[in-house]
Amino acid sequence: MRLTGEEIPAIAFLISSIGFVILTFIQYRNYGKSFNTKFLFIMVIIFFISYIILLIQR
Repeated sequence: MRLTGEEIPAIAFLISSIGFVILTFIQYRNYGKSFNTKFLFIMVIIFFISYIILLIQR
């Protein structure tokens, strides 16, 4: 897959969001509600909203 001069596929945001969900779960299980856990959860929200926006724009 070549992304030079092309738009980023929406699926990349969905995959990143799922990865952040997994990392958030692992972080929460090991350390509870820490700053890093909250940060990862915010990243989940941002990437999922970006995915939704890209789907709506098509």
